[in-house]
Amino acid sequence: MKEVIDNSTVLIIDDDQRNIFALKAVLKSRSLNPLCASSAAEGLALINSEPAIKMVLIDMMMPDMDGYEAIREIRRSGRNLLPVVAVTAQAMVGDRDKCLAAGADAYLSKPIDVDQLMEVITRMIK
Repeated sequence: MKEVIDNSTVLIIDDDQRNIFALKAVLKSRSLNPLCASSAAEGLALINSEPAIKMVLIDMMMPDMDGYEAIREIRRSGRNLLPVVAVTAQAMVGDRDKCLAAGADAYLSKPIDVDQLMEVITRMIK
């Protein structure tokens, strides 16, 4: 299955550069091609202009447009089948359900467990 995901482009949308740096390093070390956006608006523009994107990892709490609204926009766009994973520090009861209700395909809480992240990526990129 590893060959299937090698060199796949994964978009990271997060307003915190430390999170982008950490996720980017993990993805690169696993032979993935990370693409990064520091706002939801920038991420949506990339999704609409980069057909190579196979998956999105999106932070839910961003200042310009939160991840919930960004996921709803992705679902309304022509890329509505694109796998989207909510990545958030919000880990209270109901937060997972809220992310899935917005249209996320999966939910990962921060700090990210790398093995869990890779399991989700491998399952969703086909």
